[in-house]
Amino acid sequence: MNADEEELLTRSAREPEAFETLVVRQSASLHGYLARRAPDAADDLLAEVWLQAFAGRGGFDAGRGTARAWLFGVARNVLSGHWRRLAQDRPDAQRHEPDSSDPWHAVDQRLDAAALAPQLRETLAGLPAVERDLLLLVAWEQLTPTEAADVVGIPAGTARSRLHRARGRLRAALDSPKPLQLSGEMA
Repeated sequence: MNADEEELLTRSAREPEAFETLVVRQSASLHGYLARRAPDAADDLLAEVWLQAFAGRGGFDAGRGTARAWLFGVARNVLSGHWRRLAQDRPDAQRHEPDSSDPWHAVDQRLDAAALAPQLRETLAGLPAVERDLLLLVAWEQLTPTEAADVVGIPAGTARSRLHRARGRLRAALDSPKPLQLSGEMA
């Protein structure tokens, strides 16, 4: 996204038709983000993202970050709500935290070496939720670390530090003969 799109989002509070250009430009990126995390619901979730973004467009502040980061933040909130509803709708099923129910099988499909998939899946699942979100926003969604920081609501310097830590843990796990036990580690 560029400065033109920040201006479009700001202007859309006064001129709603300006919002349409954002929808055209950003739908594919947002849909990809949602499809990798909730493949069966991505279309509906994208519609909800656009409804919420349109309703909240007056609250966008270009001084706090880019329009793209703001839109991914809306998408992240919609996705979290989706996972909460799924957990409520299936009280007898094993309950998952919203941050840990990403479909890691999608990661498997992207790996060149299928032998690394179990280690990668376990390591990603064992990362703290914010570190995992930062890593995936930067790697999959091609957001900058600063934009990813805006999405998860932390300072950019903290995001870079956590992203570095997540990459290090991932590297160590993939270099290790067996998966690392990250879930009990203190960060």
